[in-house]
Amino acid sequence: MILNKIVKKPRSIEGVFRLPPDKSISHRVALFNAIAGGSAQIFNYSTSLDCQSTLACLTQLGASIESHTTPNQQHNIKIHQAVLNETSKLLDAGNSGTTLRLLTGFLASQPFSTTITGDSSLRKRPMGRIIEPLTKMGANISGESNNTLAPLNISGQQLNGIEYYMPIASAQVKSAILLAGLFANGKTIVHQPLASRNHTELLLASMGASIVVDDLTVSIESKGKLQACDITIPGDISAASFWLVAGTIHPNAKITLEGVGANPSRIQFIETLQAMGARITINPYTHLNQQEPVCDLTIESSELRSISIGRELIPGLIDEIPALALAACFAEGTSTIEDAGELRFKESDRIKTTVSELSKLGATIRELPNGIKISGKPTLDGAICSSHGDHRIAMMTAIAGLLSSGETIVQEAESASVSDPTFWHRIDEIQSS
Repeated sequence: MILNKIVKKPRSIEGVFRLPPDKSISHRVALFNAIAGGSAQIFNYSTSLDCQSTLACLTQLGASIESHTTPNQQHNIKIHQAVLNETSKLLDAGNSGTTLRLLTGFLASQPFSTTITGDSSLRKRPMGRIIEPLTKMGANISGESNNTLAPLNISGQQLNGIEYYMPIASAQVKSAILLAGLFANGKTIVHQPLASRNHTELLLASMGASIVVDDLTVSIESKGKLQACDITIPGDISAASFWLVAGTIHPNAKITLEGVGANPSRIQFIETLQAMGARITINPYTHLNQQEPVCDLTIESSELRSISIGRELIPGLIDEIPALALAACFAEGTSTIEDAGELRFKESDRIKTTVSELSKLGATIRELPNGIKISGKPTLDGAICSSHGDHRIAMMTAIAGLLSSGETIVQEAESASVSDPTFWHRIDEIQSS
């Protein structure tokens, strides 16, 4: 159902929020435990549409998964040991690139054939970047447009380890290769050009995989089944990025975000906002069954200065660029974001859609070949904006509406539920308070 939402600037933005569970960790925890020995209890699993696609695909392959929602709306799942087998039906990854790419890495090594596809948006996203290294390992994968797009037809094979130099930093591509390497003969070695999020490496190590991380190089060898592990999933730091911008830019704001994941490979956005002048307090703590660092974040109204972002920082910011661009619209001076060409292959061309929607609000912003240039100004003005079917653009325009004069209408607002099913409820609460 197409949903249009009206957003207006409130007098203040204050409160304590608990954000949705981390999507990246949820995907991996579900998949890795589904192929592990033993049973695992996963607390606070993401209810996002993307992560539900992962569960649906695993269930179709024969995974035994129980779901339970607590009275405080925490979603928990239990995964029992099972043998994953061939399915006669298409696997549907929905809008989730993580689901499709990681499952392809696993399925390429299994003794059966599978076809995996996704929605119209996902079928436009590049898959050659996983097909190429997996084919070098011996995988038999074919796709549309000369084996570059989904649907992917996967005929499982016995794979062999390779040494692979990644042309771009990508946690999804790295994870697909490592998953294939779990079942391959010999050692699989992956060299990254730059660091990317490391949830896969941390989780595989905790589950008993023979994995070694040496700076930007990761190697893995087959060592029998992984061992299932219980885990509590922290709040999603990418979802936090939009609320950090809201708390920074609004002139009367103080927000605390509880239980946010603070993996060092994911906190670049916090560090970037702080470098721009944002007043963010980080309070770390530990929690039962927590595999990664967790913190509470408190953000207060701040005055920002411009910043330049390039190649070295982009992998740690790739999902947060729309939020960063919005922040830069209000920063003193001119900000540049470069070497971010990967944004063109997300749910939308996020360079183009970020520029087009913020321009509608009066931002001084223009598109670069692989980036964005923004000159800050004191105010933006409400306008009719579109999400372009992209959850991060939906959230960017909604938060922009909280910070702009007048009325902002977000078209196709339902896209936000892909990553944050509670996003609009939180927006409505702020506007009604």
